[in-house]
Amino acid sequence: MDSILVTGNGPLSGQIPIAGAKNACLTLMPATLLSDEPLTLTNAPRLSDIRTMTLLLQSLGAEVQALNDGQVLALSSHALTSTRAEYDIVRKMRASILVLGPLLARHGEAQVSLPGGCAIGARPVDLHLRAMEALGAEMDLRDGYVHAKAPAGGLRGGVVRFPLVSVGATENALMAAVLARGTTVLENAAREPEIVDLAQCLRKMGARIEGEGTSRIEIEGVDRLGGATHRVVTDRIELGTYMLAPAICGGEVECLGGRIDLLQAFCEKLDEAGISVEETATGLKVARKNGRVRAVNVVTEPFPGFPTDLQAQMMALLCTAEGDSVLEEKIFENRFMHAPELMRMGARIDVHGGTARVRGVDALRGAPVMATDLRASVSLILAGLAAEGETVVSRVYHLDRGYEHVVRKLRGVGAKIERIKGE
Repeated sequence: MDSILVTGNGPLSGQIPIAGAKNACLTLMPATLLSDEPLTLTNAPRLSDIRTMTLLLQSLGAEVQALNDGQVLALSSHALTSTRAEYDIVRKMRASILVLGPLLARHGEAQVSLPGGCAIGARPVDLHLRAMEALGAEMDLRDGYVHAKAPAGGLRGGVVRFPLVSVGATENALMAAVLARGTTVLENAAREPEIVDLAQCLRKMGARIEGEGTSRIEIEGVDRLGGATHRVVTDRIELGTYMLAPAICGGEVECLGGRIDLLQAFCEKLDEAGISVEETATGLKVARKNGRVRAVNVVTEPFPGFPTDLQAQMMALLCTAEGDSVLEEKIFENRFMHAPELMRMGARIDVHGGTARVRGVDALRGAPVMATDLRASVSLILAGLAAEGETVVSRVYHLDRGYEHVVRKLRGVGAKIERIKGE
């Protein structure tokens, strides 16, 4: 099993190119199921999750080609052979549930295995199922599968009121509604940039959508969708992760393709901590202002709040901040599993339920640590960049789900890091 060796090596300097958003691409890919015409996605990230979604779509009969070294995905669903998403593929990734809405909308039925994914909490799919029921679908859970069937004549418009903000359920409902008869209103909808990106792509395909980026989205159903070419939005989580590299190590790094509007709340916290973020013609330039990072308090919230997917990385930064910081996790339970590993490196962290208190130390020490999930893995790498001595991060297969070429990108700005192949 591979591991990553990181050696603390001082300040960083240079440029890091930011890839297209994993979470956006995983939503855009199932949109091909809504049309018999080609969908082309550019700026696609090259990740294991993208390969898993490719396998899932191919198992349904869709054609998926990776071009330009994987940065362009050419998709076509002109001749689907199945509406059943099998457990063997779906168990690997929660985003697999996003084929449910498109299959129901265009083909009138779907059988989708209950998904697997990462170990950061329950993350139930009930909001997805309620949304489909609001559009007239009959839902039945049996033998580990969601069996869904649209009424005669297809899905019909309706009002979907989400009791909790859910990005995935909003995406599924949005894709289902574009081919439903009549008008659909999504209330308490998620507002993330990935939702906006999906709506823009669907609009290029001929959908009628208004209000994306707000909590109320209105969709007027159309008879069919066509093809389109769409550029995947910048990955704001990869962006935030690499913005933290010079924050924790010192130096100055420009993140190419970055935009403050993708991470407004995060950038405000960096400013509060003493980190400068400056917009350039090609991205965002990040540098520590003066001296030691200051302690800040963080509460994770749905967009436009502080992203839960940057909480682990922020904790790594705050481990060496001046003073005490409090991080409150309000999105997922069990999302402080990286804390004990950071403590192996000398961090002082107390976790009580959904709250972690971090008492800053002068320096972290290199140690063997183990990644527990995707974001935890990169938080340990960030900590290793600033630690004294060597840090070995094991179980880095999590990393491949969400970050492409981590070693190459960090080496490019002066980090001392290498991937060690396992036996």
